[in-house]
Amino acid sequence: MRMMGPAVSAVALAVAGPVMGADTLAKEADINNRLFEIAVADEIRKSCDSISPRIFTAWRRMQALKAEAKTRGYTDAEIEAYVTDKEEKRKMRARADAYVRKHGAEPNDGPSLCRLGKQEIAKRSRIGTLLAAR
Repeated sequence: MRMMGPAVSAVALAVAGPVMGADTLAKEADINNRLFEIAVADEIRKSCDSISPRIFTAWRRMQALKAEAKTRGYTDAEIEAYVTDKEEKRKMRARADAYVRKHGAEPNDGPSLCRLGKQEIAKRSRIGTLLAAR
């Protein structure tokens, strides 16, 4: 398994905020759907050596999500707390794992995640646009 690069780490950290913000930001369905796409792409790229992350694409999406959250009145501290909240991370992981299984792959199974990643790339899904086949 490859180590996560600094930009991808920044993306992963951009998913949580203070406890106050965790409750309210969790209710922002559109923001959470975009975070979910990033989480699935991250799961795929971590388990598949033949797929690379599109780090700058993910970073730009995270910046856009952060900007959107701020326009809705969330502070930097609330956003940070939400994306680092362990319970929210657990929920996102469970949701990503369910998506992976629904699409015929298994979490932490490189070959099946590679197949899923290649399918996402081929159909140019939002998840697929965060990935690049090598």
